[in-house]
Amino acid sequence: MNISTLKMDQERRPGGVESRRTAAGQLDEAIDAACQSLLQDQHADGYWAYDLEADCTIPAEYVLMMHFMDEVDVELEQKIGAYLRPRQIEQGGWPLYYGGDFDISCSVKAYYALKLIGDSPAATHMKLACEAILANGGAARSNSFTRITLALFEQIPWRGVPFVPVELILLPRWFPFHISKISYWARTVMVPLSILCSFKPRARNPRGITITELFTVPPDQERHYFPIRSHLNRAILVLERIASRLERFIPDRLRQRATRKAIEWTTERLNGIDGLGAIFPAMVNAYEALDLLGYEYDHPYCEQARTALQNLLVIGDSSAWCQPCVSPVWDTAYAIIALQESGDRANDDATGHALDWLADRQLLETKGDWLDKCPDLPNGSWPFQFRNDYYPDLDDTAVVAWLMLRSRSSDRFSSAIQRAATWLCGMQSGNGGFAAFDIDNDCYYLNEIPFADHGAMLDPPTSDVSARCLMLLSALGIDSYRDKTGRILNFLRDEQEADGSWYGRWGTNYIYGTWSVLMALAETDADLQQPYIRKAVTWLKSMQQPDGGWGEDNDTYLDPARNLRPTSSTPFQTAWALLGLMAAGETGSTGVRRGIDYLLQTRQADGLWHCPNFTAPGFPKVFYLKYHGYDKYFPTWALARYRRLAGSGGQAA
Repeated sequence: MNISTLKMDQERRPGGVESRRTAAGQLDEAIDAACQSLLQDQHADGYWAYDLEADCTIPAEYVLMMHFMDEVDVELEQKIGAYLRPRQIEQGGWPLYYGGDFDISCSVKAYYALKLIGDSPAATHMKLACEAILANGGAARSNSFTRITLALFEQIPWRGVPFVPVELILLPRWFPFHISKISYWARTVMVPLSILCSFKPRARNPRGITITELFTVPPDQERHYFPIRSHLNRAILVLERIASRLERFIPDRLRQRATRKAIEWTTERLNGIDGLGAIFPAMVNAYEALDLLGYEYDHPYCEQARTALQNLLVIGDSSAWCQPCVSPVWDTAYAIIALQESGDRANDDATGHALDWLADRQLLETKGDWLDKCPDLPNGSWPFQFRNDYYPDLDDTAVVAWLMLRSRSSDRFSSAIQRAATWLCGMQSGNGGFAAFDIDNDCYYLNEIPFADHGAMLDPPTSDVSARCLMLLSALGIDSYRDKTGRILNFLRDEQEADGSWYGRWGTNYIYGTWSVLMALAETDADLQQPYIRKAVTWLKSMQQPDGGWGEDNDTYLDPARNLRPTSSTPFQTAWALLGLMAAGETGSTGVRRGIDYLLQTRQADGLWHCPNFTAPGFPKVFYLKYHGYDKYFPTWALARYRRLAGSGGQAA
């Protein structure tokens, strides 16, 4: 094999030809080991599904749910406790991601969950947590979701939570607030939650556990539950507080009608054993709302909701935790891409099996909320999870169709690819970009309502999703898509940061966004020497760490300037940077060779990569995720692409 670039580098080192052979062999060995690991992880049905981990909020909420419902599994909650305790940081509380700082909302829920499990407030770890929470203002300073949970457990008065009446579902579309104007995840969480907030049930709390010790001011006396975020937020808060005082005048008949509509909306989208919206917070709210409205334990709706929640659990011998959702379509797509890039025909059976699994899951006839704005658009999408019919994912759809297009059996999937492209074109927002699930979901004033203190009410177009759509439409090379791709290019030019990078909405962060865009630009007929593209390349090179890798932590979502500080390298971010640079024609550069060396030298005893860092935001600044598959398929893809491009002279393909 002629690894020309690697040869040039090795010839300058002691050892000459022998060193060159050793380096090439090391590259082959790393790719082979990584591919074998991927093949071993493939499910018998053809897909890959790696664990998807969030912060300690999710497993803590699972414990809180069990005590709310009085469905306590003692063995399970003890295992969840064993998961929560080691993740406490030195400051006493819990962070939102590995290596992160104290977060009060996560800490309050983790503390409450451990106390429900049976941990004594006098225990050292509980005392440290309590002190940290009090030092940061106490539980009253936690976010709206946490305070709603505390109200359900009678730890704070209901005036301490946002006003979320069930009558919201009756508001007309022309009204400033309508559920179609908020993101899919916000509406699936809010609709069943509005039932709970309207009827204000009391958690069964069978052990009668309270957390009064976490408040600096007695909850009934607290007057500052709602910090002011802006002038608009202040004005909306005044109106919202007035409306909350008028709730008692809502006619019973109106409340009953709204409740019927809300529960019909919820059960219509219950999504079987994959759960409402296929996301944990919505599933919990749906399950508790069904119970509140008198659905029996063994009612099919309750059984589905309960099973969906249980399916998110990851239970080991000594500990357990809960995933926020699952990612089989996403994981399967990138595992296939990595294996295809290796060029090993021995992988064809595995990738063919996986492609068939994906093809069977394309949504062709199902109808979702996206039809509100595109009533005549034929479906051709994929979800992120095993099933999420109402809420398919544009990012997954673009990636799956693109990998089908570049597969050896692309002709077999031509109809699926075309259906996907047609659906994506119909989902383009007015500014030329693409969001994750919706179209023109950009009523930014809604982020100022009191309930939206997480800042994640909306699903506006983003650079990373838009780049993936550009990648597919450009690769198809169909003239009728030129207007679409031109508008995407204009959107991406407008979204580029002053330093040349792009913001990564669904991956951490500027490295992810910049990689995504450079990969897409390589599929277009654009001149890769254009100044704005070279500026992005220069930025990526400037972010390389002394060890040859790349790294960026989630603090850059809080302050973009933090991407300038030294950060430990990670395998997945190094892979993203390498893929971006190679897409821009930099395969033969010193930076790429150093990055490849970093990946080769940081493999662990099993020949693979294992990194504890979180890889993506669920919602920037408030909720982060670790995709356990990112250490597996992204480095594999980067090494395999380097081998292919270096062997062909280093040109992007």
